This record gives sequence, C-alpha cells and structure tokens, in this order.
Amino acid sequence: MPVKVSYFFMVLIWSTTPLGIVWSSETLSPTLAVLMRMLVGLFLGGLIVAITNIRVPWSKNACLLYFYSSIGIFGGMLLSYMAAKTVPSGIISLMFGLAPILSGLLAQQLLNEPKFSPIKLVALACALIGLYFVSYNQVQNSQTQGLGLLYVFMAVCFFSLSGVMIKRVQIAIHPMATTFGALVFVTPLFFIAWWLLDGQLHIQNWSAKSLWAIGYLGVFGSLVGALAYFHVLQNLNASTVSLTTLITPSFALGLGAWLNNEPLSQELIIGAVIILISLGLFIFQD
Repeated sequence: MPVKVSYFFMVLIWSTTPLGIVWSSETLSPTLAVLMRMLVGLFLGGLIVAITNIRVPWSKNACLLYFYSSIGIFGGMLLSYMAAKTVPSGIISLMFGLAPILSGLLAQQLLNEPKFSPIKLVALACALIGLYFVSYNQVQNSQTQGLGLLYVFMAVCFFSLSGVMIKRVQIAIHPMATTFGALVFVTPLFFIAWWLLDGQLHIQNWSAKSLWAIGYLGVFGSLVGALAYFHVLQNLNASTVSLTTLITPSFALGLGAWLNNEPLSQELIIGAVIILISLGLFIFQD
C-alpha cells in the first residue's frame, strides 16, 4: 500500500475515533463498549495472522513489547471511554494532541533524552494556557465534566508513557504481530474491568448506532489504524508523523460539532488555537 494512502487512513481514523467512542458509549456502559471493541479487534487480528501466516513471537522481549503496548491501550482507552459520557469528542482529540509534549517530558526521565530547549519550554507553557481555556467551560458546567477531563488527561499520560516505554525494547516484529500480541495481553484486562465495574449487559438498551460504532472502532480503530500508523512510521520521518497531532484535533472538533451537535464556545476555540500553535512550535521548532 502506498504510504500516502496509509497516512490518509491514519488521519481519517484518528479523527473519527473520539466520536466513535462517544457514540459507542451512548447506550452501553463504557467498560462493555471498549471490551466489545477489543474482542472484535482480537478476533479479526487472529484471523489475519492465521490466514497470512504472520509469525507472532512470544520471547521475553516480545512479551515486554506487548506489555508496554497494552499499558497505552488499557489505560488510554478505558479512561477515554469513561470520560466520553461527559466530555465532547473534539476535546478528547484535542487533549490527546498534547501527547508529544508529555512524551518528551517522560523521555527525559526514562530515556535520558536532552532537556527541553527554551522554545520547547515556551511551547509547553502555551499549551498549558490553551488547556486552561479548553477546560474552563467544562469545569464551570459541572464537577462531573471536570472529572471527565481528568480521565482524559490521565488517558493521555498512559498513552504517552506506553510510547516511551516501547522505545526501550529492541526487537523487530511485524506490525500485525505487535497489534495482535498487544490485544492478547490487554483484552482479558478489559474483561476484568467490565466485570468489576459493571458486570451487566442490558441488551435491551443497545442502539444500532452504538453497535455500528463499536464495529467501526474494532475493525478500523484497533486494526487498520494501527497498521497504517506502523507503515507510516517506517516510511516517513518523525516530524511528518507528528503532524497528525495538529491535523486530527481540528477535524475531530469539526466532526463533533457537525455530526453530534457538540458546542463550540469562544473559550474552546481560543484554547484549541493556542494548543495547536503550541504543538506546531514544539514539533517544528527548527
């Protein structure tokens, strides 16, 4: 597949994933919605691995890679689904755009990477100001929405930590094998979370829209998106890949307002612009 096609799919899927999370959680509990998504991804991933004879190693290093990958999937996804009950999809995407900055901070501690340059520190300060504007209305509206924002921020932290820890594992594995191995590790964790936090099905409440959203996320969010990301990562430089963190929040905010009637307040727009400019400054400081 041409790398341009993979890049297009990656941007499209990442832009629509937050809205899919919100829709899938409308009539199902967050823990059940994410569990069903993972089951779809695991089944299809196993089918693809079996048909194509892709080797999935289970060595110590491979299992470590799957474990580190599952940290981002479990922590990032579970908390995002819990937040989706009160936080609009556009804001979820916008806060995930802060991942490169958080990853940079974690990499300094865990990978001994150089400290931020003055320009990156300015970008970090501006991003925090933008985050204040974005979260202002949410916190003002209710404590529940404020808690939802905290969930999203924690989800971004787990996602960023996972990405940094993966860099510590030196092993070459097919992207499909990495995706499948991570799903094998993480799916039982989602089952336990559903069993402990909910444990109910309430099938009579399920809507077709929620089920279609789960199917879309299971196929595209958990499989196609991951494969496209790994393909792009192998063929383009890091700065070009990082550009998606500037593109996807803009699309996600627009889609949320258009398809889900999510409000776009003045404070949200100001905060979004500040965050996107900060990310651009952080990624393309040279």
